[in-house]
Amino acid sequence: MNPTRRRVLAAVGGAAATLATAACSGTLPKVRLAAGTGRARGTVRFWYRAGTQQSVAAMIAAFHRAQDRIRVQATPVVDGQYVTKLATTIRSGHVPDLVDMDDINSTLFVYRDAFADLTEAVAALPYRRRLSPGHLRLGTRDGRHYAVPFFADNSALACNTELFRRAGLDLDASTRDFAGLLHAARAISRLGDDVHGWYLPGNGAGALAFTVLPQVWASGGRLIRGAVGSQHADVAHNEGLRATLTLLSTMWRERLMPRTCFSDDGSRWTGEFLAGRIGMLPCSYGNIVVDADPAFLRTVRYVLLPGQHGGHSFFDGGDNFAIPNGAQNPDAAWEFVRFCLDVARQQTLPQSNYLPVRADALTDRYRRRYPLTVPPLADISAGYAPPCLAYNLIFNQANAPWLTMLRRAVFGGDVAGAMAEGQRGYDTLLRQAQL
Repeated sequence: MNPTRRRVLAAVGGAAATLATAACSGTLPKVRLAAGTGRARGTVRFWYRAGTQQSVAAMIAAFHRAQDRIRVQATPVVDGQYVTKLATTIRSGHVPDLVDMDDINSTLFVYRDAFADLTEAVAALPYRRRLSPGHLRLGTRDGRHYAVPFFADNSALACNTELFRRAGLDLDASTRDFAGLLHAARAISRLGDDVHGWYLPGNGAGALAFTVLPQVWASGGRLIRGAVGSQHADVAHNEGLRATLTLLSTMWRERLMPRTCFSDDGSRWTGEFLAGRIGMLPCSYGNIVVDADPAFLRTVRYVLLPGQHGGHSFFDGGDNFAIPNGAQNPDAAWEFVRFCLDVARQQTLPQSNYLPVRADALTDRYRRRYPLTVPPLADISAGYAPPCLAYNLIFNQANAPWLTMLRRAVFGGDVAGAMAEGQRGYDTLLRQAQL
């Protein structure tokens, strides 16, 4: 199985990332785009996350076939080293012309004045209002855009329709709220000793943030509030969080999840589901399709993760493009960006296990070809990811307060104590990151 993207995120050194970007500043020459002239040429030095190679290679090959004025020189960077390496090259003054980075890390660089202001160029895109607002939010400061979406890697709830059928369940009714999820998990778990209603990678910090946070958001909870730079935690008395942790704790206590959830760091995330033994699995499209048998995929249906009393949300994961200040060929870089955002290019992304970031990619033909990717695109505004300077510190580290809180609540049954401890941990890391 390919390494999950959330495990890759968990490898990012949160403390190192924050410290490395602390030295980024506005000392590099500001970039001013003359975008849209069609006269750009030369070489674009492009850094991308090594884990996205399949998508990037396909885009570059198509771009080179489409024109002969611009060549893209691509450099892969190991995902877990990306933030530190990019910060280091910015400090050195020798920057690439374009970067593709995990969208959750965009905020770190935007708030260190490392990226070019793309606001006018973004505003000129005729499909601007169709772009993923969650991705854009992570690259926006004071109403100005410093990054734009490239592709999406969104969380959703994969459901085994055959197990739902055998349990006598209506899938839509069962996935509208927490009561429905719990009822469905109980019914599916009664099908046999080796069958369970729910699964989560209980020792994978980043994977759990990717899949559990949307249930909190859909329940009306935000764990981090306020403007970036002056944020505070809302954990100890967060009712959406309390309801989500209580649901998962109940599922664990009633053995509606396999015992392997306790130690899974994400390396076994999809195995039980792909074997047909799990009814519901929060994950991404890419998590499933990489290893799934095509016949099994026909029994899978994706829905958005619901909240306690309804509603739904998903984690707006994926990648953003940005042009560093000091770039030597920004206009050619922006031409490549616009090519990648073309709707025809975006509609090819599921071939490399990612999703489009344009809502208008969801044509009837696209729906028929990639039905499992439809839910996030059909309600693209339901996606969210928290802009935060301390995201990696809080959510992705093995000793992060997020993972400590979740394990104490879900596996230990101490929801209130876990939330109080989480509040203290969040507050400490937010203060440190915002000094």
